[in-house]
Amino acid sequence: MNHSFTDIATPSRTKEIVRKHGFSFKKSLGQNFLIDMNIMRRIVDAAELDASTGALEIGPGIGALTEQLAKRAGRVAAVEIDQRLIPILDEVMEPYPNVQVVHGDVLKVDLQELFREQFHGMDKVSVVANLPYYVTTPIMMKLLEEQLPLKHIVVMIQKEVAERMAASPGGKDYGSLSVAVQYYAEPELICTVPGTVFIPQPNVESTVIRLRVREEPPVQVADEQHLFEVVRASFAQRRKTLWNNLKARYGSVCGTDALAEAVATAGIEPTRRGETLSLEEFARLSDSIGRAVNAAE
Repeated sequence: MNHSFTDIATPSRTKEIVRKHGFSFKKSLGQNFLIDMNIMRRIVDAAELDASTGALEIGPGIGALTEQLAKRAGRVAAVEIDQRLIPILDEVMEPYPNVQVVHGDVLKVDLQELFREQFHGMDKVSVVANLPYYVTTPIMMKLLEEQLPLKHIVVMIQKEVAERMAASPGGKDYGSLSVAVQYYAEPELICTVPGTVFIPQPNVESTVIRLRVREEPPVQVADEQHLFEVVRASFAQRRKTLWNNLKARYGSVCGTDALAEAVATAGIEPTRRGETLSLEEFARLSDSIGRAVNAAE
């Protein structure tokens, strides 16, 4: 039976590959393989790939998404942590010379080097992945913080995490993750995905989210690290006012009087809560507190 024309992302083909190689799913690696071509197409369409763009896939599994990326992108690099999947991927990706399978943990891989090696001469690269839930946030932050030449990040992640990334100020979903992601990218929710389209079925709903990576951050700050520190401090205890959270973190550093003055200088009411502040307000607050901290040192 010739499989060169049957997509991997179908229940029968997935089960056949898994059976043939005697593969068993590892819960610890969050392995859930997508078996729905419609959702697969939506993911790939959202990445806006063509022959001049590269695609970085994280956790390719048995190559269902990899195969679709290979048909659209100039080059595909797929980073897989599970050694047991490497021979399967090598076999199913044989018809696609533009795919390179890399065995490694994406959190430990030198991405700058990977990009130089795999995507030399490509205009831009999009990350496209069905991410394991347990490492979603660290992977996303690494991708955003490393200043890679990225166009989009299109990932399928846990619905609640996607909603937090895309949340606007004022709602319960809005937090430090929302601010960090939106500093680097513009998030857009593409579609919700039920557990039934995976083998094995996860007991949570997923969402495909697209992040358009910004050329420049939307706000200018004196110190990026300090901005995120102020954001984390502001959300440290969600029930508390901004003032109480900031005082707990910076009161002993620069003194409460100087801190109060810094908050006032930023034009922010201290009785507000962290979740009501926009990115612009956090930027003003960060610079203002930064000056107070520096003056105290």
